[in-house]
Amino acid sequence: MASEMHLRLIAAMLRRGKALDRASSALSLLALVIGLGPLLGFMALSTGAAVCIALLACGLIQKYYALRVALDAELLASLAAAPEQLDRRTAELDQALASLGRQIEPARSWEQRTQGAVRLLRLQALWLALQLLVALAAIVLMPWLSHIRFG
Repeated sequence: MASEMHLRLIAAMLRRGKALDRASSALSLLALVIGLGPLLGFMALSTGAAVCIALLACGLIQKYYALRVALDAELLASLAAAPEQLDRRTAELDQALASLGRQIEPARSWEQRTQGAVRLLRLQALWLALQLLVALAAIVLMPWLSHIRFG
């Protein structure tokens, strides 16, 4: 059985996903501004569109994981508030998820559940890292790529 402190610790760790989401949102906003630059009168680079699309795609996937991580953080914090009712509230949570059409393994332990939540946080961080890698690669390679003519 999960302890109150274990649930609080995982919830606190999952709340760090909010900072990851803010960083990704900033990169996505930058990609939108650059991508829409020609409409605003800025000069467009031929490779800029591809970079913007890659940044936005990574940002959207990261946002999906950020939403799931935030939901898990709230649920775990709520469950940690009343650890003596964990068994009953776990059953209620599984029933609520099932009513939403989610297939639930009936005998999942809280250790398995928290490992799954942490895995979602890692995936969120991975998509942010990929987004940062695309941005850094664009910064480093753009001077060379701007000289290549496509089509």
